[in-house]
Amino acid sequence: MSIRITPLTDPNRGPFSHRLAWLASDADGIPVGSAFLRLSSDAGQEHRAELELTVHPAERRNRVGSRLLDAAVAAAREEGRRGVAAHAEAGSAGDRFLAARGFRKVLALTYARLTLAGADIAALTEIVEQPHPGYRLESWQGVVPDHLAETFTSARRAMDDMPMDEADHVPPTWDVDRVRAVARVVEERGDLLHTVVAVDTSDNSIAGFTELVVPGGGKGDGQHYGTGVLPEHRGHGLGRWMKAESIRHAHDQHPDLDGLITDTADSNSPMRHINDSLGYVPTHQVNGYQLDL
Repeated sequence: MSIRITPLTDPNRGPFSHRLAWLASDADGIPVGSAFLRLSSDAGQEHRAELELTVHPAERRNRVGSRLLDAAVAAAREEGRRGVAAHAEAGSAGDRFLAARGFRKVLALTYARLTLAGADIAALTEIVEQPHPGYRLESWQGVVPDHLAETFTSARRAMDDMPMDEADHVPPTWDVDRVRAVARVVEERGDLLHTVVAVDTSDNSIAGFTELVVPGGGKGDGQHYGTGVLPEHRGHGLGRWMKAESIRHAHDQHPDLDGLITDTADSNSPMRHINDSLGYVPTHQVNGYQLDL
């Protein structure tokens, strides 16, 4: 089978990364696969590349994936990257392909879903209304309000020590401009970002946060982004408290939303326990892989 690999230009260059792209087509010019390689420009992240590779099921085992991977790996080397990361659902064709091509498994993620129609709103309300002495909840839609921008930026380090097993993960460096830029990316693609924070009432600093992205049309499934509590504020139930409020808000404000999806490293027992206690049901597992160059 004659396969042509064509480099493409991705016009959507982000503030913190850009993508290289390739299209695989057959002798008749019909697309049969694609590959995208995301190259970070973040400080401390310049050595990594993230691969997304897709091959039409009917064209697998015809070296389409291998040709695309070769192109992406060669580009990663030219860009001075030391590793290529990729993800695939456990047991899938992509999972087997990555393992066969020398990628090593470095992370296991469990995806879980909460059906909003079946959510126990009374139980969630009870969790939200339970007193947490020394803390209060606040929330906002979209970009962080100016009066909370600095403390919210400082609170981003709550995610720095989340379990990532053997994955080559370097926490990003946050400043106010980056926090606002990330929120605007969500806004510009038409989705809604809702953030709930726990505030330390002694100094009005943010002790933890949870973020939920809802599709712009308010239908389908929302996606939890990050949930984190600063180390010095852990042990007070703030993660469960904030996430319960986030779920309740989604249920009340987006009646056509079907459910909420979250993904958690299998080794992150505290967050998995929170998800289980709030009614999330595991749906599938995704494996993280890395190819060292």
